[in-house]
Amino acid sequence: MYNSNIPNADQLPSSKQLLLSTLAAAVVAGVLLITVVLPAEYAIDPTGIGKSLGLAQMGEIKTSLARESGAQEAKAQKPEIQKLEAQQSEVDKIPTSPVDKTTPVALVKTVSQPIQNVAQPVQNIAQTTAPAVVKPETAKPLLVNPAQRVIKLVPGAAAELKLAMKKGAKVNYNWIASGGKVNFDTHADNAYTNYYGYNKGRNVTGDNGQLTAAFDGSHGWFWRNRSGGDVTVTLEISGDYQAIKRVM
Repeated sequence: MYNSNIPNADQLPSSKQLLLSTLAAAVVAGVLLITVVLPAEYAIDPTGIGKSLGLAQMGEIKTSLARESGAQEAKAQKPEIQKLEAQQSEVDKIPTSPVDKTTPVALVKTVSQPIQNVAQPVQNIAQTTAPAVVKPETAKPLLVNPAQRVIKLVPGAAAELKLAMKKGAKVNYNWIASGGKVNFDTHADNAYTNYYGYNKGRNVTGDNGQLTAAFDGSHGWFWRNRSGGDVTVTLEISGDYQAIKRVM
């Protein structure tokens, strides 16, 4: 028993009729888009029909409200940006060389008197003795701000360490993971850049090289222990940076 009769093939619309219906629907949709949707939503009225129907005024109100909302959001974010800039300025004030280069005045006076007393004998000897040629010693490379950090990671744990650096500053680094392998990401950020990648890797036991700061900001490393046991990461650095801080 049927609730309704099943139509036969002659009663169904043909392919041509379906195509014509689709084209008609598309034309109607396009007309509505141009005459109704664009004026009412975006104040775009190429035909003038939206203005006569009062839809263009509605679109102008909506776009004006959207601009005001964007301006308020930008104004609300400005104090946060200024706060981040102030924090970066405090980091820049951190001294890079704690060595006191001043020389005590009393020490200079004490040493100068014996030198004056022996000046005359030295002049007499110089007339009869040829001066000896002294070869300077080969200068050894000086490590600037050398530092070492040891970080212990349990399975699944992560850590992040950052350096405050100026644009173009260089830091030599070498880190080793003992006890297992880790995933790492060497990157940078500041108040205007959320992420800037230098290098990354998975399931490694170490990395080394030279990091050159692409801009003023924070530059460093992120590690995560994906092994089944505890891992100890030992980082050694030397170079031109203002501060070092563990942020995670």
